[in-house]
Amino acid sequence: QPMSKRQRKKLLKQKQWEEQKDLRRQKRKEKRQKRKLERQSKLDSSNEGNDRKRMRREVVPSTLRLIVDCSFDDLMVLKDVKKLHKQIQRCYAENRKAFHPVQFYLTSHGGQLKSNMNENDKGWVNWK
Repeated sequence: QPMSKRQRKKLLKQKQWEEQKDLRRQKRKEKRQKRKLERQSKLDSSNEGNDRKRMRREVVPSTLRLIVDCSFDDLMVLKDVKKLHKQIQRCYAENRKAFHPVQFYLTSHGGQLKSNMNENDKGWVNWK
């Protein structure tokens, strides 16, 4: 069956791709190992380190309290509720990383916001 030049090139490229699959896999594995070793050597060489657990021990809690009132979510459209959810996630994440974290509270948490958080971010239940 006659084959066009384009089809032959396509088949040749696919064949080469398949033949080099193991080589690419090996290179990725080596790259991963190299990055892992670099991370370990960096942690070993630095005494202060950027290890999250070590950073968390040095944290001094703040006496400030941040309260987010979610009682107005019934007046919002779903798009705004989703944006509020993202903002709350960001605040929580940044507060955890902070050297002086504030006490973070969500009040009147229910309705659209709660259902959206249950649907898109099941981990919020474990927030401290």
